Amino acid sequence: MDRNDPRYEKYTKILKEELKPAMGCTEPIALAYAAAKARAVLGAMPERIKVEVSGNIIKNVKSVIVPHTGGLRGIPAAVAAGAFAGDEEAELEVLSHVTEEQIAGMEGYLQNTPIEVIYAETRHIFDIMITAYAKDDFSFVRIVDYHTNIVTVARNEDYLVDKEISSSSDDEGLTDRSFMTIEGIIDFAESVDLEDVRETLETQIEYNMAIAEEGLRNKYGANIGKTILRDREGDLNFMMRAYAAAASDARMNGCEMPVVINSGSGNQGITTSVPVIVYAREKGISHEELLRALTVANLVTTHLKTGIGRLSAYCGAVSAGCGSAAGLVFMKGGRYEAIAHTVVNALAVDSGIICDGAKASCAAKIATAVEAGQLGIAMYEDGNQFFGGDGIVKKGVENTIRSVGDLARLGMQQTDKEIIKIMLEN
Repeated sequence: MDRNDPRYEKYTKILKEELKPAMGCTEPIALAYAAAKARAVLGAMPERIKVEVSGNIIKNVKSVIVPHTGGLRGIPAAVAAGAFAGDEEAELEVLSHVTEEQIAGMEGYLQNTPIEVIYAETRHIFDIMITAYAKDDFSFVRIVDYHTNIVTVARNEDYLVDKEISSSSDDEGLTDRSFMTIEGIIDFAESVDLEDVRETLETQIEYNMAIAEEGLRNKYGANIGKTILRDREGDLNFMMRAYAAAASDARMNGCEMPVVINSGSGNQGITTSVPVIVYAREKGISHEELLRALTVANLVTTHLKTGIGRLSAYCGAVSAGCGSAAGLVFMKGGRYEAIAHTVVNALAVDSGIICDGAKASCAAKIATAVEAGQLGIAMYEDGNQFFGGDGIVKKGVENTIRSVGDLARLGMQQTDKEIIKIMLEN
């Protein structure tokens, strides 16, 4: 792909937009970010807070530990952490500068500050509205559609930010993704000047492997990564699954190390990248080739997630498992035909995995998604494939990707509502 091709700049921008550092699960961190902004605009520590959120925010915050809180979980904890100690300028690293003294005072602030949580009736799958009160003043912050997209900021009756909210896209304000194709992604990865993407990808390698290694060193959650590796040290397929799962073990269960996300999710960033990095290290793949493979992996994940949306009843690890498999095929020398068949094979295997929120079991779903990608690769290498008409599989990889997007975004809307209903009954 020539550098003057308009797609070149778009692919470069997409990588930089999607691959951002974040500390902790991104939905509670988005809540903390909104609360920190609300406190800053209010100009005082909130005396009470009202939190209005869409169902998918409830789903993804309910069970996960918020980092730098001393093990607190849930929406009130995330909001209290942001309001009490968050750095409103740090976006998804809003809690990265919290001190031990602030952690010690945070639980007392949470216990003594009324925080009302309301299930908002909103057309947006991702919607956070926070109103903070102190004496006779209030502030209001709203984030819609993706984690840093602040659309409204107000203090009393004065609107400091008031953006129009698109009715058609959950990625308003980001680079258009509709042009993306598997073929175009491969072309870009082969020709990109690595200096245009190096800093972004090097950070992903550093952060995501560091938390994977931490997850294997220590006990977190259900210890899925350690379980996978039991009696299987040295088996590369199991190592790729284990490292990815271990990173999620740590991230979902209180580890305060940052990760580089993909499509708004740390687990998706982990699943996309860690198996590719592990394979490259074990096989002695050159660093340049690893960076190009990660370019493929990340863009394939983003391409698949574009039709699905940021949050859904469809588990995002499935798309990320396809992305990592595409990166692995690229490192093995496969190009369009091999990657296209691998993605279709993997989508046919595990597109039924639901998203029931962020929690310890995400690590097991990640391991399953990576395994499906490995199976998709093995099928292609052995001359086997799923054909158009086999269930949701269509003829052609782009048609299959579109059918999965329709299934997840449209067909699983009621499934999402039922999942949230079940979770709220617990």
